[in-house]
Amino acid sequence: MRKRPGIVTGRGVMPIAAVNAAKGTAWKEEMYELICAQQIPGLTDWYNHGGKEELEQMPGFIPADQVKYGPLYRNPRRIFGIGLNYVDHAGDIGSAAPVGFPGSFFKMADTLIGPGDEICLPALKEAQKTTAEAELGIIMGRDCRDVSEEDWESAIVGYTTVLDMTEESILKGNDYVSGNPRYLTIVKNFPTFFSFGPQLVTPDEVPDVLKLEVQSVHNGEVYARNTVNNMTHRPPRLVSLHSSIQAGMPATCSPREPRAPSISRTATWPSAGFTARTASRWRRLSTPWWI
Repeated sequence: MRKRPGIVTGRGVMPIAAVNAAKGTAWKEEMYELICAQQIPGLTDWYNHGGKEELEQMPGFIPADQVKYGPLYRNPRRIFGIGLNYVDHAGDIGSAAPVGFPGSFFKMADTLIGPGDEICLPALKEAQKTTAEAELGIIMGRDCRDVSEEDWESAIVGYTTVLDMTEESILKGNDYVSGNPRYLTIVKNFPTFFSFGPQLVTPDEVPDVLKLEVQSVHNGEVYARNTVNNMTHRPPRLVSLHSSIQAGMPATCSPREPRAPSISRTATWPSAGFTARTASRWRRLSTPWWI
């Protein structure tokens, strides 16, 4: 099977390679390369000004039932997360939401999996409770530094859904270890602890990101929900601040979370039972696998 980016429509997925073949264009045919080459804004402009209608006449659609989605891309240059960013969620681990600066942490690229892939639970005896939480992922679209809050959207390429796992019992403490907030890097970075994507939503499809509702869904049941407007530190502040600390890089992902259900203690757990989603749906770019 091949992994290639495509445009998701009601008919299925149109691979970018098929668009290139039909139109003689030269869009990059890997999602990571599309982002780094800053081609997605141009592709979006084409779609919004006649491309949508052109797609309906093109050959090469992959039917939805033949598509298996993968992560948007592998090996992001950076993955940094924002913890305790909702006041009500901060109380889940007995902490107040940070006010002056956000509670930031990094995740390693080898934590990344795709939707439906297995989550491998840690074998450490200290690891007693792993949780999974839905997050809004914001993907940087260009190299940037010192971006103003007013100009934050110019630095991003789009949004995605993320499922972020945490070994919560080590963070809070248990019979084997005393809890400590400085363990955050440890509890966030076990392999398979970051399910990424599968779909990228471009900013033109989201008139007001603050109105998005993020939901943690477990086996079809909504476990937790929250809106971006309820964040202590909102996207304009977060993008601006992090670009002032470390320059923004294209294809960097920054997730923000609501609340998390726990995962049963088995060696592995299919992430298909857990879903990160927003309350609305749009036309999206995705990275599917197809035969």
